[in-house]
Amino acid sequence: MNYKNITIAGSGVLGYQIAFQTAFHGFNVTVYDVTDEALERAKAKFDVLSEAYKKDLEATPAQLDQTCQHLRYTSDLTDAVKEADLLIEAIPENPQIKTDFYTKLSKVAPKKTVFATNSSTLLPSQFAEATGRPSKFLALHFANTIWIHNTAEIMGHPTTDPDVFNNVVEFAKAIGMLALPLHKEQPGYILNSLLVPLLSAATTLLVKEVADPQTIDKTWMKATGAPLGPFGILDVVGITTAYNINVMAAERSNDEIKQKTVAYLKEHFIDKNKLGVATGEGFYKYPNPAFNEPDFLK
Repeated sequence: MNYKNITIAGSGVLGYQIAFQTAFHGFNVTVYDVTDEALERAKAKFDVLSEAYKKDLEATPAQLDQTCQHLRYTSDLTDAVKEADLLIEAIPENPQIKTDFYTKLSKVAPKKTVFATNSSTLLPSQFAEATGRPSKFLALHFANTIWIHNTAEIMGHPTTDPDVFNNVVEFAKAIGMLALPLHKEQPGYILNSLLVPLLSAATTLLVKEVADPQTIDKTWMKATGAPLGPFGILDVVGITTAYNINVMAAERSNDEIKQKTVAYLKEHFIDKNKLGVATGEGFYKYPNPAFNEPDFLK
């Protein structure tokens, strides 16, 4: 693996985290987004991340200064990829937006550039043709708060070059990730294949009025030793994400419970801008959620 120059396309929830983590580990990182305004917002978030790295990783001021020196920003796609060994795409989870992006990218990226999607729900085979280089395309999926939950799921598609796959595994390790290679395509990868059913079961119990969120979380935390219950997890993931997943599921299956879940989340959370940790309130209030109180499990 001889990657040196990494481009991150998209500076949203995960994009800016991937960029900072990669720069922190010594790679040259170009952050690309469609507007300069979006890039300015990303720069502000890097200041917040610096504080998190100090607290959680005991990063030194010198390390963080060096990290910032490894970051550059551009809203010009051709400029963004002109020297890229690897491009990691973290743009909106919309098939048409991703297809259009890869179609444009394939025309301006050097032949050497490997493309990786951070998509959490879409398969790389859906976009392989649009990339113009299917053998150099695969998925590289990160979890939120990647400096702490440092997992990287690497998933190819049937025509991904095995050497490219192995190089991306090594790159994931080089930026401090626990590399998790998948042997075949799987919607939801490993993490979401396990997590989504748990969260779905929790919201089903809620909308069927079996129990309230805190009781459901207490059950899971006490019985399994987990540090968070499903509703605490939903606050971290973001309730908008859960809402969108349930909207798609309700449209596909016409499932009454999914429809009730959509209506419940919209009324109690989406319409009130209670979207989880990001807005300071979801199923719990932050920064001091009830599940962190000493007597929560008593």
